[in-house]
Amino acid sequence: MIRVAYVCTDPGIPVFGRKGASVHVQAVLRELVRRGAEVHLVCARTGGEPAPDLAGVRVHRLPEVGRAPAAERERAARAADRAVAEVLGALPPLDLVYERYALWGRTATAWAAGRGVPAVLEVNAPLVEEQAAHRELVDRAGAEAVARAALSAAPVVVCVSDAVADWARATSAYPERVVVLPNGVDTDRVVPSGLPARPADAAEFTVGFVGTLKEWHGVDVLLRAVDRLHARDASWRLLVVGDGPCGPALRAAAGPHVAFTGALAPAEVLPQLHRMDVAAAPYPDLPGLYFSPLKLYEYLAAGVPVVASAVGQVPGALGGGRLGALVPPGDAGALAAALADLRADAPGRARLAAEGRRAAEERHTWRAVVERTLAHARLAGVAR
Repeated sequence: MIRVAYVCTDPGIPVFGRKGASVHVQAVLRELVRRGAEVHLVCARTGGEPAPDLAGVRVHRLPEVGRAPAAERERAARAADRAVAEVLGALPPLDLVYERYALWGRTATAWAAGRGVPAVLEVNAPLVEEQAAHRELVDRAGAEAVARAALSAAPVVVCVSDAVADWARATSAYPERVVVLPNGVDTDRVVPSGLPARPADAAEFTVGFVGTLKEWHGVDVLLRAVDRLHARDASWRLLVVGDGPCGPALRAAAGPHVAFTGALAPAEVLPQLHRMDVAAAPYPDLPGLYFSPLKLYEYLAAGVPVVASAVGQVPGALGGGRLGALVPPGDAGALAAALADLRADAPGRARLAAEGRRAAEERHTWRAVVERTLAHARLAGVAR
């Protein structure tokens, strides 16, 4: 048995919560547990109790970073990160330190480098730029220094997209250590409904969206697209799974043909995916689209045909259009037309569902993502 410390010092990620980042953390933990590893989770925030299959993960809490003015919160986050060294030092000998890069996280990679312990730094976003653009960053120079230190100390830096990798390579002293591994999906947990494609003339036809309701997810464009379709044919429905800052405005603008589930636990999402005839990822055309969308892989694994904006990593995830329809970002008319075309082609939807599921199983499982990560870390005994 190998012993792994998974470190997440980001106070914005409740590791056992419902956010996309939380789902990502749980997926990696789950794969490590499945491999028989003894897993120690070092984190700033739990967000609840672990799922039953993660109950064996040993949790080590860092000092809390509470709500406070930005400068004070940054100091508290640095102090919490410094506490990582004491936690890791108190653990039995480790075979791997696996850290999710956080804005103020530099201790875990430095601790591993100083002791010759294999380490992986997983980077999901250029957090310095993200924090400065969308929140508040008082000590930008300090955050940039932390990023350089963490990225340069890690022997393996795994990035979820080409754009993130470009940032990491420009920041690290060792750009050759950076590799790209997109996100994945648990195909054992996310499965198709087994029902046939709904006929084009069905009494109801449901378009779905899963995710946090933030402006960069483009749900307002999706709402306008479905409104256009519903104005011509009252059988169109929209199902929005999730909640977030844009939720109140979207609900205020929505008609009775739109249903909102609110925030759901990860285990509660699959039945909602099974309600969808087509799923959408209507991202707008914003600068710096660096993410690797979890929702796309969940749509594919659930066997739900996809319509998505042709931005960022999306075309690659959809095989250049082979696994889903691609539309110009921010264009409600083009999105409505693509949805109407898919509705009219039930055999085409069935083909997309089957090919999407096949692609998820063959190329996009979390099992494969973790195996590749561990292989880069040269831990052959874990990667088997």
